[in-house]
Amino acid sequence: MFQYYKDLLDEEKEDLTEVIKTLFHQTFLLEKKYDAKAERHLPNKNYRICERHLDFLQEYFGIADIQLVENRQYGIIYLRTGNLQGDKLSKLTTIFILLLKLIFEEKMNTASNSVHVFTTLNEIYDKIQIFRLWNNKSISITEVKKTITVLKKYQIIEIVDEMAYIDGDTRLMIYPTVNLLLDGQSIAAMMEQYQEEEEDAADGQISSLEEDVSE
Repeated sequence: MFQYYKDLLDEEKEDLTEVIKTLFHQTFLLEKKYDAKAERHLPNKNYRICERHLDFLQEYFGIADIQLVENRQYGIIYLRTGNLQGDKLSKLTTIFILLLKLIFEEKMNTASNSVHVFTTLNEIYDKIQIFRLWNNKSISITEVKKTITVLKKYQIIEIVDEMAYIDGDTRLMIYPTVNLLLDGQSIAAMMEQYQEEEEDAADGQISSLEEDVSE
């Protein structure tokens, strides 16, 4: 395996190093990424490099018991393992992932040939209310920006509008990577868990209010 690497040109070695670092950092590589300035999807150089050296990279990651998987349907190459520990996701980030996956699946059912889906923050907020996944307190823009930053890092979304001017009309493009994260049963279980947590929190607020009144 390493003879293959030694036989590469220096430029090819540098490209492979960059690809390995990128995969460890963000887990997913997309064949095409959305460019907001160009308003279209552009080829991803790192994806092509990874695809060209796929056999070598699969052996390389295999040493650490990590699978390197290519999903040609969605144009994604990604790392898969049950042992790799990533960032701890906040509750809001997890909720966003759940709802982005639902929106992706809903819109893909009506799409013709595109695997790229657009949504807005207002659409996500509406679903948060519909499914009762957040308490009555408003979600701060700071929390939303942190969530968007994490989702961008892992190639789950691309923000179409400027990050500095985030509001309810801010558009997001959902990458098909979201379709690889959770299955239907996991989504249902997590949504039920969050709904129960919110109901318990609401009951606690009512109990406190009753105590204050009785006093």
